[in-house]
Amino acid sequence: MQDLVLGIESSCDDTAAALVDANGVVVASVKVTQTEIHRPYGGVYPELASRAHVAEIVPALHQTLLDAGVGPERIRAIGVTRGPGLIGPLLVGLNTAAGLGMGWSLPVIGINHLRGHLRSADLEAPRVKYPATVLLVSGGHTILAYMEHPSAIRLLGTTRDDSVGEAYDKVGRMLGLGYPGGPPVDRLAKTGQASIPFPRPMLHSGLDFSLSGLKSAVSRYLEDAVEASYADVAASFVQAILELLVVKCRRALAENPSASLVIVGGVAASPQIRSAAADLCQELGVELCLPPLRWATDNAAMIAFATWDYIRADQHPRPVPDVRLSIVDY
Repeated sequence: MQDLVLGIESSCDDTAAALVDANGVVVASVKVTQTEIHRPYGGVYPELASRAHVAEIVPALHQTLLDAGVGPERIRAIGVTRGPGLIGPLLVGLNTAAGLGMGWSLPVIGINHLRGHLRSADLEAPRVKYPATVLLVSGGHTILAYMEHPSAIRLLGTTRDDSVGEAYDKVGRMLGLGYPGGPPVDRLAKTGQASIPFPRPMLHSGLDFSLSGLKSAVSRYLEDAVEASYADVAASFVQAILELLVVKCRRALAENPSASLVIVGGVAASPQIRSAAADLCQELGVELCLPPLRWATDNAAMIAFATWDYIRADQHPRPVPDVRLSIVDY
């Protein structure tokens, strides 16, 4: 019987555990979301997130082992998100992993949350063809990276301020769509016309992103417009985001010839982003690699699978949380 890695993810508002084999096959996965807890606040409330993780993490781990029908003897190592993320939630996962590692005499390997997302595209089946250009778009991060192979990652660009997911959430709040903002903004955008000329910050410069100016432009428009069509605002905002992402991806692919374009992160579940990426890849003759929708958002299976890279390389990064660490640090 194959060894498994137990993955633990608690970087933000999802408590997750998963068992994954060396080929990326997910044997069991449990995720407890906190959306209803944070919805009244319009975003994640860190203290409440920490308390919810404390309450849910042991039951999630127990259910994962039950679903897989295995015990600690089948587990090769424990992989746990070590950052970036909210310190309180991270500490819940790290301390739980450390305790299990001590009790079960297993190595505990700290995994960068972003590296987990990068490996999510190969969960359940190998999809990524190397070398690959990767666009990671999530609630907290927007980056472009170049991957020669899973253990060789070079950062190409990142956001100077807001992430794409953060901009979606804030615009969703402005439009009265609640939290999280991404899915309802996308749905509303389909009913409107992209007729408002919102700015495309840094469109013609490099591979970095800047979203705060776009978010502010939406806010100013809503304040000044006498009768604003919320559907048109959503459509125009989404169109601006799509143009920024497509232009940056096109530039990255031109500067770093790749066999595939990989799009990961929670915002990668957006149907508009998936469609725009598919059109770009068809135009350029590059293969588009997307994780299955269930693995696009935060999950523990991606953390477990990323752990296998370190096991194969016999490397064990220390599981110490540090929000300053970037994807290229380890």
